[in-house]
Amino acid sequence: MKRTVNTVWFLNLAVADFIFTFFLPLSISYIALGFHWPFGNFLCKLNSTVAFLNMFASIFFLMVISIDRCISVAMPVWSQNHRTPRLAIFIALAVWAAALIVSLPYFIFRTTDVLEPNGTVINCYNNFGFPDDDVSEEAYEEAYAVWVRRYSAVIWARFVIGFFLPFSVIVICYFSIAIRLSRNHLATSSKPFKIIIAVIVCFFICWFPYHVFSFLELSANARGDQIGKLLSIGVPITSSLAFINSCVNPILYVFVGRDFKEKFRTSILAVLENAFTEEASQATNNTAMKSKSSSMAESQIRDP
Repeated sequence: MKRTVNTVWFLNLAVADFIFTFFLPLSISYIALGFHWPFGNFLCKLNSTVAFLNMFASIFFLMVISIDRCISVAMPVWSQNHRTPRLAIFIALAVWAAALIVSLPYFIFRTTDVLEPNGTVINCYNNFGFPDDDVSEEAYEEAYAVWVRRYSAVIWARFVIGFFLPFSVIVICYFSIAIRLSRNHLATSSKPFKIIIAVIVCFFICWFPYHVFSFLELSANARGDQIGKLLSIGVPITSSLAFINSCVNPILYVFVGRDFKEKFRTSILAVLENAFTEEASQATNNTAMKSKSSSMAESQIRDP
């Protein structure tokens, strides 16, 4: 395909989602073996780090795509002159760097340990420095306080950076786009608004329950709340729901593209090229700037 801003965004989003799902068999094996990790300490660290790296990268790219669409609608002339694939590549590299930085704690704190005295079960978990039982009471309380602070910092950082800020930006951008399209009568159908609603609702449904149960798990571990049964059921379900988001992205951003049913009969390549196209149609020489800007703005919403 021709290198465009959209193809840069969606190539990186696809890579993030693919790597995220590629490492899932290790986590599936861990659960299937009764939470026994036979793959060694390094893979324990790497699996968790890569999973969260691509989780953050996927979320950040969804946020960048929403910002890019908002700018294209709000400032179509400026966007046409300055929105280049080269700039998109630099932004994509910055996104991966940011995702790597916020994922480093999972590499630092993730470790393996023997769960049973006979050494038959090896656990892969986040070791935030939980104190040993054989230390003095004063040392235990001090180490426990450090453990709670580290645990809380990781959970809060994951919520703020990995959900609250991206979700706020996505909602603001897409509602701004919807208001502008509605006010200026730029949309010729209700499809752009349906896609906007689908993106916001899907993001919220997939990720909000995951963070809710992360806080419940934090509360249970730090304060001793008796909600173990609820966590044993809710955590796997909400985690799976969060993972599903990486599988839903292609459906939202490709298969709802323009003329999908007709193009699908031609070839998959035609579907992808059509979904990532930058413009819906070519403007004629007599088209006014306002009409051209309106067409560009609508195409950015209708065609990812």
